[in-house]
Amino acid sequence: MKIAVLIKQVPDSDDVRMDPETGTMVREGMGAIVNPLDLNALQAALDLRSAAGGEVTVITMGPPRAHEALRECLSMGADRGMLLTDRAFAGSDTWATAKVLAAAVKKAGPFDLVLAGEKATDGETGQVGPETAALLGMPFSTYVSALSLADGGVEVARTVEEGIQRQFLPFPCLLTVLHALNEPSMPTLAGKKRARRTEIPLEGIASIGISPEETGLGGSATRVVKISYPTISRTTEMFDEKRIDEGIERLVAVLRDMAVI
Repeated sequence: MKIAVLIKQVPDSDDVRMDPETGTMVREGMGAIVNPLDLNALQAALDLRSAAGGEVTVITMGPPRAHEALRECLSMGADRGMLLTDRAFAGSDTWATAKVLAAAVKKAGPFDLVLAGEKATDGETGQVGPETAALLGMPFSTYVSALSLADGGVEVARTVEEGIQRQFLPFPCLLTVLHALNEPSMPTLAGKKRARRTEIPLEGIASIGISPEETGLGGSATRVVKISYPTISRTTEMFDEKRIDEGIERLVAVLRDMAVI
């Protein structure tokens, strides 16, 4: 069984800065980690490999330093890594990113199953997984909180607002997963040693067979046109025990103005 896991290196900080000119995130000088939900996807792939055999390939798109994220995944047990890095990819929105990832999956595959986290902490869109599946022509499922192998495919449980939805998807397919799916394991010392020795191929725009017009800012269907920062203002009114009735009336008036009551 061949499984691809799509991961992303995200900022390890709450102090996220945006470039006002391009509307893209400024990543220089910030610490970075593997997107937490992508680690759940990787653990699911490792569990499936333990049950059915096969190979797990981890793919990421990002700057050259994203190889650190791939080596962390290799130290957890992934077999191979692929880094998609090219200045032409800079500024890609979710659609342009999906084009790059889909091309990489085709190049490295074929795969029986593609896994990814439901969303990334630096974007929170949850769009890249489904878009990649659409470009690959694969059936897909999102919000996966449980999965198991079945004859010719996988059975999944989706956690949705109405409850749990159960689906069967034939191979090949793509799943995006939730944290509830599993608990990612820690890297081992042997895994870290192997990760340091493992060669990670670098793939650019030419090697995956897409044109510059399909990715980056030029290939993006969406664009950030304005960045604004919310302002927080607070006022405090104190009412002692002698004015408690006045305070209650004032509170009720405020709640009515807010349409709470």
